Amino acid sequence: MSARHRSSDPPTLLVIAKEPVPGRVKTRLTPPYTPRQAAALAGAALADTLHTVLKAPARRRVLVLDGAAGPWLPPGIDIVPQEAGGLDERIAAAFAHCDRGPALLIGMDTPQLTAELIAGAAGDGPDAWFGPAADGGFWALGFADPARAGALVRGVPMSTDRTGAMQRRRLVEAGLSVIDLPVLRDVDTAADAAAVAACCLPGSRFAATLNSLAAAGW
Repeated sequence: MSARHRSSDPPTLLVIAKEPVPGRVKTRLTPPYTPRQAAALAGAALADTLHTVLKAPARRRVLVLDGAAGPWLPPGIDIVPQEAGGLDERIAAAFAHCDRGPALLIGMDTPQLTAELIAGAAGDGPDAWFGPAADGGFWALGFADPARAGALVRGVPMSTDRTGAMQRRRLVEAGLSVIDLPVLRDVDTAADAAAVAACCLPGSRFAATLNSLAAAGW
């Protein structure tokens, strides 16, 4: 049976994230920002991402979280804990929470993401979706049949400038038809933060947080 799905099948949307605790998130933002400021930016990026997910069509919306929920969590999002292991193991395990239908996983580092982009990603036809990141990683990964995710994600080296290329090659070599999503820039460094904030929608929590830090002299 084909893994393709109908456009009428809304996806399960998965957001994989860390609790924005100072010293545990966005450590490459320090310096110039303090660990508390970096965590504030991470929390704002996560809140923007979750509110965007709420605006996109979905069968279910799930936050796959390392840590505990905080005030940045809006209602309407289910929470499941991340599994132990490397990032490849944690991504693979996230898809195991999808009981049926297509699933799209995104990270917390692209607050410029729009609901329209998510909706377009879950269109009719392909076996997989792949969202490349400007740093060589990926910001989104989706499967029409999420049961295939484990074998296709586990073992891919993460956090390198070739991670995205290796992950996409896995999909193609498995015979999956792949839709490529637009390249987005992750927030990792202060330069990334400034560039991403400029692309965020009006009312973005991330841009407002960054602007408040700039106004304070940071």
